[in-house]
Amino acid sequence: MRSLVLDPGNVTLFELSQLYHDGRSAKLSRKCKPAVQAATKMVALAASGNEAVYGVNTGFGKLAHIKIPKRDTATLQRNLILSHCAGVGKPMSTQITRLMMALKLISLGRGASGVRWKLIELLEGMLAKGVTPIVPEQGSVGASGDLAPLAHMAAVMIGEGEAEFGGKTMPGKKALTSAGLPPIALGPKEGLALINGTQFSTAFALAGLFEAWNCGQNAILAACLSTDAIMGSTAPLQPEIHELRGHRGQIEVAASMRTLMAGSEIRESHRDDDTRVQDPYCIRCQPQVTGAAMDLLRQAGRTLEIEANAATDNPLVLASADRIVSGGNFHAEPVAFAADIIALAIAEIGSIAQRRVALMVDPTLSFDLPPFLTPDPGLNSGYMIAEVTTAALMSENKHLANPCSTDSTPTSANQEDHVSMSAHGARRLIRMNRNLSGILAVELLCGAQGIEFRSPLKTSKTLRAVVATIRKHIPKLTDDRYIASEIKQASDMIRSGELTTSLHRAVLPTITKRKPQ
Repeated sequence: MRSLVLDPGNVTLFELSQLYHDGRSAKLSRKCKPAVQAATKMVALAASGNEAVYGVNTGFGKLAHIKIPKRDTATLQRNLILSHCAGVGKPMSTQITRLMMALKLISLGRGASGVRWKLIELLEGMLAKGVTPIVPEQGSVGASGDLAPLAHMAAVMIGEGEAEFGGKTMPGKKALTSAGLPPIALGPKEGLALINGTQFSTAFALAGLFEAWNCGQNAILAACLSTDAIMGSTAPLQPEIHELRGHRGQIEVAASMRTLMAGSEIRESHRDDDTRVQDPYCIRCQPQVTGAAMDLLRQAGRTLEIEANAATDNPLVLASADRIVSGGNFHAEPVAFAADIIALAIAEIGSIAQRRVALMVDPTLSFDLPPFLTPDPGLNSGYMIAEVTTAALMSENKHLANPCSTDSTPTSANQEDHVSMSAHGARRLIRMNRNLSGILAVELLCGAQGIEFRSPLKTSKTLRAVVATIRKHIPKLTDDRYIASEIKQASDMIRSGELTTSLHRAVLPTITKRKPQ
C-alpha cells in the first residue's frame, strides 16, 4: 500500500481516518520543504549567537533561565529526550502510535519548528518500514505538550528506548538498524520540537472519534431491529417532524431509519388498530438522541482536524516575521474539550440503546415477545443477564463521561500551572467505545431474536440481510447456552464494520469526505 502524501495545514479527517483504519504509512508533500528549511536556518543562526532563545540554548520549563554553552547544545537536546522518558502503564497500540507519528510529521511540516529535513525523513522511514516506538500510555497532563509519551517516541529516533519491528520488541537502536535506518543526532531545538505538541492526545481523540462514529452507525442499525422487534411505530420518523427542528444529525438518523425499515411486513401489520398511542422515548426519540450525539461528534471532528494540522511546538519559528517566539500552542485544551464532547456522545448513544434492550426483554413492554426473548422462559433465562451487562456498561460510561478538561493541577514547580488533562481524557474514549460496542452487541442479538419471533412476518429486506449476517456467526438462542463469546463476536462485528460496510454509503450518515480529485 502506497504512502499517503500529506499536505501540512490541509490534511482532512478522511485522510486521518485512512491513517488510522488502513495502517497507511505517510510522508509529507515536498511542497512544504522550503518552509521547513527556512525555519531550520533561523534556528541554526540562533544557536550560533549569544542571545538566549528558549529551548535552543537554555534549560527547559522552570530551568529556562539557565543559559547553555554552545558546546553543550547537542547534549541538551539528547538529555531532554532521555529525562522525559518517564511514562508508565501499558504500551499504546501500534495503530494509535503510528497515527501519533503521522500527526507529528504534519506538525513539523508546517515549517515553524526548525527541525532539519533529515529528521522528517527518519520519521517517514520509520512509518514506511514499520518501526513503531513502544510508548507507555500514562504520564501526560496535556500541557507543555504530551511530553513523556512523545519523548518515548523520540528516544527510538536517537537509538534509545524500545520499538517494535517485524513483530518483535527490541532496543530502539536495533529496530532502526534492522530496518536500514540510522539513528539521528539531534540538532538545536530538535528534541524540544519532537516532544512539545499535542499529538499523543490528538491521536487518541481521533481514534475515539472514529470508533464512536462507527458505533453510532451500528446503533442506527440496532435501533431499527429493536423498533421492528417490539412492533414500534415509524410515524415519529416522518421527515417533516425533523425538518421542523432543523438539526442535521436528527434529520439524517431519521432518514436512515426510514430507508432501513422500508418494506417491513412487521411494520405494516400493526399500522392500523394498534392500541398503543405512543412508544416509549427510547423508540420514539431515537433520531433526536442519536442524531444529537452524531452532531457532537462532527463538532469534535472539526476541532481535531484543525488540531491535526496545527503547529503545536514551543517556541515557534516565525520565518515571515524573522522571529523565534515562545507561546502556548502546546496547551491541549481544544483536544480536551473535544474528548469530553466525544465522551458525552458515546455515553448517550449507549444510554438510549440500553433502554431499547430493556424494553425487548420485558414482556410487559415488548408487545407480546416472550420474557427475556427465550422460547421456554422459566427453565431458560434467555437474555436476562445480558441485559444486566448492558446496564453495567451503560453506568460505567456515564461515570467515564464526566469531564476531564475541568480538572487541572500545577506541575513543573508551578511553571506549568494550568494543564488540560487531554491525555487521559482522550485515552478513556477507547474504553468507552469498547463498552458501547458491548451494549450494541447485546441489542443486535436481542433485536434479531425479537424479529425472528414475529415470523412469519418479515422485516425489511435490508434488515433481513443484517440478521442473516449476524446468524452466520451466532445462531438463534433456543435453550440457554454460554453466551459471553457470542456477545464478544457481535461486538467484534460492530468494531470491524462488518454490518455497515455492506450498506450503500448513502444509507448511513458519514463524518469524513474524500478530497475532490
